Amino acid sequence: MLDTSSNDELPAIPAKRYFTIGEVSDLCAVKPHVLRYWEQEFPQLKPVKRRGNRRYYQRQDVILIRQIRALLYQQGFTIGGARQQLSGEHAREDVNQSQQIIRQLRTELEDILAGLKR
Repeated sequence: MLDTSSNDELPAIPAKRYFTIGEVSDLCAVKPHVLRYWEQEFPQLKPVKRRGNRRYYQRQDVILIRQIRALLYQQGFTIGGARQQLSGEHAREDVNQSQQIIRQLRTELEDILAGLKR
């Protein structure tokens, strides 16, 4: 069954450099086999591969996966339509990524501030 919750309900992205496929699966509410499939369908999604062909995703990969997830599951795009949407609008994608990163950082800073006030 598809999870149709919004990206706002997804967990915060931790301040780490690399994420395993299992961590990304939990952060984006998408199964690992779906992530591997999306790698084949979306040329922008290229996780770093290290020893034993293990995938390591970076923060921008997680944000891109969340955008793909929103296009497919919430906005109803097909794979081809989502691919076209992502490749055709680089400027808008950069703005959306920047806004999402800013929202994420603000949430993390507010959490830190709340912890310091205790």
